[in-house]
Amino acid sequence: MTKADIVADIATQTGLEKTEVLRAVEAFMGSIKTSLTSGENVYLRGFGSFIVKERAQKTGRNISKNTTIIIPAHNVPSFKASKTVVITPTVSKTKGQHFPVVYLLHGYGGSYANWIRIAPQLAQKSDELGIIIVSPDGGKGSWYFDSPIDTSIQYESYITKELLPYVDEHYPTVNKSTARAITGLSMGGHGGLFLSIRHTDLFGAAGSMSGGVDFRPFPDNWDIKKSLGAYATNKQLWDSNVVVNLIQGLRNKQLDIIVDCGVDDFFLQVNRDLHKKLIELKIDHDYIERPGAHNGAYWNNSVDYQLLYFKKYFDLHI
Repeated sequence: MTKADIVADIATQTGLEKTEVLRAVEAFMGSIKTSLTSGENVYLRGFGSFIVKERAQKTGRNISKNTTIIIPAHNVPSFKASKTVVITPTVSKTKGQHFPVVYLLHGYGGSYANWIRIAPQLAQKSDELGIIIVSPDGGKGSWYFDSPIDTSIQYESYITKELLPYVDEHYPTVNKSTARAITGLSMGGHGGLFLSIRHTDLFGAAGSMSGGVDFRPFPDNWDIKKSLGAYATNKQLWDSNVVVNLIQGLRNKQLDIIVDCGVDDFFLQVNRDLHKKLIELKIDHDYIERPGAHNGAYWNNSVDYQLLYFKKYFDLHI
């Protein structure tokens, strides 16, 4: 599709003159170009993100001359479409009701579609419990941070500044913090607690399933150092971004919290450490260990319990 095709399509849909549409399209393109040229990312709610990716200097070969060349550091613009699964109760389509929302975050290497494959019962649960379920794309290994070292990893901003307002504008939600919960599996378990602790004005309840609530024992795993740098040289940055430390700034009753983990999970110990820390801080929470490992069978079972927990929370606070 060319620019002329886009202009013609918009003119047909809106009834505007093509000259007016052309001016608007060119102004939009110019604004995007200016932002990317200056190194600024552009986030378009419900559409996608224009991201400036930094490429480090590297050595290459000129094959025809058989010489070594230096490719200098440079920026590469890219676009990532916004993809999210949204499940609404069937009744919302006919009765005009509004519903609380549970955000479900996927794990490392996953995508927005992971949860509906792991737990195909989610549509039924949405109807049974009267909740909207939202499963966004969190990137392969974002850990739901705004990375201080890679401008292309800005998932905290995406979830809190782009996704939440978009969902509230386009779906029949109850638009207040006590009508929102967030949880997830593995990386998403970290993300659910990380985002809710840092944004108690947006979320009233939070959870974690098999969550990487302290990833410092795994410094070379799951691309964490892409967001935070190597642990050996960025210890303070890692320390300040693990859930087990972030909870020190949390007050009791500021969030309703549920944490669970399988007894055969490699994240079991860090979840036990989190549970112990919450008790020491006198922060009320539900903590569950049950048979299971770090796999889909465990999360398929776990999510039902967490959704019921959030339903009871919503009933008390909406």
